[in-house]
Amino acid sequence: MSIRVFPDALEAFAVQAMHRQGISDDDARLAAQILVMTDTWGVHTHGTRQLRALLKNFPIGRLNAQAAAEVVREGGAWALIDGHHALPFVTATRAMELAIRKAKTVGIGYVGVMNTSHFGAAGYYATRAAEAGMIGIAMCNADPQMTIPGARGKVLGTNPIAYALPNGDKPVFLDIATSAVAANKVIRAKLLGQMIPEGWLTDADGRPTTDPSGFPEGGALLPMAAHKGYGFALLVETLAGVMTGAAMTRQQPSWVPDLAGHPPDFANQGQVFMAIDAGMMLSPLEFEERMRWLADYIHETPKAAGAERTYLPGEMEWERRERALREGFDLPPDVVESLRGLASDAGIPFPFEEAAAADRSQPQ
Repeated sequence: MSIRVFPDALEAFAVQAMHRQGISDDDARLAAQILVMTDTWGVHTHGTRQLRALLKNFPIGRLNAQAAAEVVREGGAWALIDGHHALPFVTATRAMELAIRKAKTVGIGYVGVMNTSHFGAAGYYATRAAEAGMIGIAMCNADPQMTIPGARGKVLGTNPIAYALPNGDKPVFLDIATSAVAANKVIRAKLLGQMIPEGWLTDADGRPTTDPSGFPEGGALLPMAAHKGYGFALLVETLAGVMTGAAMTRQQPSWVPDLAGHPPDFANQGQVFMAIDAGMMLSPLEFEERMRWLADYIHETPKAAGAERTYLPGEMEWERRERALREGFDLPPDVVESLRGLASDAGIPFPFEEAAAADRSQPQ
């Protein structure tokens, strides 16, 4: 059963749950902001649904609430950060902030991170750069979940990559897995007992399947656009894995403890945050004017039969967020179940039971 919530209340609940793992108030509020913003975009696979699994890493020592990330090497336009298994959202945010500072000085900043774990939606960090007037790029490698052309089984991670472009107060942004679909979408379908579209998954023998029941224990995701997705995944593996010294491919355990083996090894994702100050090549005003022209061109292009509008990447997400802030938004049933479990794990009340009860009382 879905329930309607307001962002502030959901953030407060997430903060309370994180406090139970010894996470500081500032860090918890930042993490909650990131996860709830992702939910308000409508990307529930990467929002608060993920908090329960992530927090399970703290009691077993895979993450450390008292740790802090550290810059271990750097130059004028680049830096390498050891995350020391601190809260990943905080490490990732600080890394992008460092990339932005470097870009303000020399025009571009590249910051790599190792010894960290799942940071949620890559698009959030890219938009941080865009809000600072920069082109932002964020990516990470991950444990293998995706096959490649000609292979059977898991070879590479879904290795997401995101970009964001300055565009007033609503950056243009795209956040995609290099697989045909994010692994969480297949797992979500499995939990809901649903079949999946063709082109998402192969079974244990490497044959295409629409049945998610054997994943992630067996089978593998397909790359997006066949060899094209494979090629981009390999680029991310190089920039985020090879370049940072993080674990790569089959060396990388899942960030989800239940899927990481027993006893689970530390996750050691490689992450990259890049900022480009386009105003150093063009004047800031000229860049803004040219971006406005490009946005207008996309919006004003002739429409196909039956289409009323063309969208810039990220435009739908910002509109969903505006409605969510104004009217609240619906959490899907699998997210509600995950948050109930989180409340139970943390020993705190689930604050949305009244909303859930009211929802259940509505005629179907």
